[in-house]
Amino acid sequence: MTIATQKVPARGEVPVEWTWNLGLIFPDLPAWEQELVAVEELAKAVAARQGTLGAGAAQMIEALRLRDAVGQRLYALYVYAAHRKDSDATDALGQAIQERAGSFTARISAQMAFIEPEILAIPETTFNAWLTTDAGLGHYAYELANISRQRAHIRSAEVEGLLAEFSDVTRTPYELFEMLTDSDLTFPSITDEHGATVQLSHARYGRFMESNDRRVRHDTFKAYYSAFTPFRNTLSTALGAAVRTHVLNARIRRYGSALDAALYPNEIPTEVYHNLIETVEANLGTFHRYMDVRKRIMGLDELHIYDLYTQPVPGVELVVPYAEARELMQAAFAPLGEAYGAALRQAFDSRWIDVYENVGKRSGAYSGGSFGTPPFVLLNYQDRLDDAFTLAHELGHSMHSFFTRKTQPFVYSNYTMFVAEVASTLNEALLTDYMLKHRADEALRRVLLVQQIEDIRRTIIRQTMFASFELKIHQMVEAGEPLTADALSERYHALMVRYHGPALTLDDEIALEWARVPHFYYNFYVYQYATGLSAALALSRQISEEGQPAVERYLRFLHGGSSRSSIDLLRDAGVDMATPAPIQAAMDTFGTLLDQLEQLY
Repeated sequence: MTIATQKVPARGEVPVEWTWNLGLIFPDLPAWEQELVAVEELAKAVAARQGTLGAGAAQMIEALRLRDAVGQRLYALYVYAAHRKDSDATDALGQAIQERAGSFTARISAQMAFIEPEILAIPETTFNAWLTTDAGLGHYAYELANISRQRAHIRSAEVEGLLAEFSDVTRTPYELFEMLTDSDLTFPSITDEHGATVQLSHARYGRFMESNDRRVRHDTFKAYYSAFTPFRNTLSTALGAAVRTHVLNARIRRYGSALDAALYPNEIPTEVYHNLIETVEANLGTFHRYMDVRKRIMGLDELHIYDLYTQPVPGVELVVPYAEARELMQAAFAPLGEAYGAALRQAFDSRWIDVYENVGKRSGAYSGGSFGTPPFVLLNYQDRLDDAFTLAHELGHSMHSFFTRKTQPFVYSNYTMFVAEVASTLNEALLTDYMLKHRADEALRRVLLVQQIEDIRRTIIRQTMFASFELKIHQMVEAGEPLTADALSERYHALMVRYHGPALTLDDEIALEWARVPHFYYNFYVYQYATGLSAALALSRQISEEGQPAVERYLRFLHGGSSRSSIDLLRDAGVDMATPAPIQAAMDTFGTLLDQLEQLY
C-alpha cells in the first residue's frame, strides 16, 4: 500500500489485508451481544458465592475458578469493543459498544469485588493450613500470598464494591482526553516538501517532524500545537481529574502516596523510581553534550525541538515499506528460536496487525488482545525507519503476551507494568544489531549509530523526564495545589530546560507538550519505558555475548507472566533492577555511543 499524501483515508478505503481481523474474537456483533448475556449469567454464579469463601478450601477454589472464567470472557468482550472503537472513532456503533463494554466491565467487576476482602477475613493460620493441605489452592498460591501481603490496603467488601463501581466514572478523564485528541481535534494543513497542501494528523506529525526540510518541520511543529492551544484548559482539567483519581485511590487504600499505591501491588520498591530519576539526572551533562554535538552536526545556529526528530546524517533517505519491515523482523529475531519465528509468521499471516492510518483511528501504536485471543497490534505505519522500529517494539509486547498466555493460567497471564517494556525494547536492540551486522552501507551505519543514541534519549532520558513531571504533578495534588494549564506548562517548561541544557532553544509551544501525552493518565507508567530499555540493553548484550544460555533465560522470562515478582523474573533472566547499576550502565552506553558519534564528525 502506498501512503497517501493528500488525504487521510476513511476506514472503508483501507484494503482489508492491512486491517486486523477482530472476527478472531467474535465473528459479528450479534455473537458479542450473545456473549454479553452469557457472561452476565456466569457472573451471577460468582456473586452467589459471596459469604462462602471462609467455609473451606473447596469453596474458595470454586469461587476463584468461576472468577477466572468470568474474567477471561469479560476481557475478550472489552477488547473486542475497544479495538473496534480504536479502529475508527467516528463509527457511532463502535463508540456505543465500547461505552457499553466499559460500563459492563465495571458492573461485573463490582459483583466480584467481595473475593479479596473475604480471603483476607480468613485467619492467617487457617489460610496457611489450607495452602499446605489442598492441592487445588496451590494453583493460586502466589496470587493468594500477594493478596495477603496487601492486607493493609484492601478494604471491606462494601468499599471494594463501591470502588469497582466507581471505575466506570474514574475512566472518564482519559476518555475525554482520547475523544478530544483522536476524534474532535481538527488539525490545520501545511505545505509539504513538494508544495502540496497536506492536512496534519497525529501520525503525520511524526512523519513531517522527520523531514529533511527544516521549513516543513517548523511549520508542522507550530501548526500541530496550535490545535491544542484553544483546549489547554479543558485538557488540564482532564489531566487534573485523572491525577486526583490516583491520589484519592491511594488515600482510600491507606497508602502514603499515589506513587506507593501504583508500585506496591507489583512489588516494586519506590526506590526503583527515585533511583531512575537520580541516576539519569546525575548524567545530564552527557545529554547536554549530545545536544551540542547534534547542533554542530546539523550545522545550525540554533537547535530547536523540531530539529530533534529528523535524521542529522545528511543525504540519507531511509524508506522502509511495510513488506520490507516484515522481512527485517523475521531475520532480526531469528536468534530467539523457531517457536518465536513461528509466532511472528502467524501474526503477519493471520491479520493480527492493523497497519495503516485512517480517519478516526487511534493515534500511535499499541499491542492488545486478551487471554484466548491473538495479541493484536495497532500501528499507523508511515514507511519510515522509525515505523519499522515501532513495529519491532509492538511485536515484542505481542510475543511476550503470546508466550505468557500460552504458558500461564489466566490468573498469571498478564505480565506486570514493570516488565511490560522489556520485550519490546529488546526487540529494538536486536533489530539495530542485525542491521549493523548485515547492512554494509556506511551512511546507514551512521544512521543506526544515531538511532541507538536516540533510543536512549527517547526511551530512557525523555521518559525519565516524563516520570519526573508525573511525580511532581501528583505531589502537587497531594499538597492541595491545583493543576491549572499555566501550572502544568510552567512545571513542564522548567523540566525541559533542566534536561536539555543550553544548546537547545526552546519554543514557547513546547511548554504545552504535556497536553498531548496520553501516558500521563496511566498512573506512573512511563518510568517503565526507561527501566525496561535499561533491562533490555543488558539482556540483549547477554544474548549477543553468551548465545543460547542467555536466549533460554530470556524465553523463560517471556513465559513467566506474573507468576512471580517482576524483580525476581528479571533477576533470573540476568539483570537486577533493584539496583541503580542497569540505569548507570545504560547511561554509560549512551556516553560511549556519543564518543563514537563525535569521532565521526
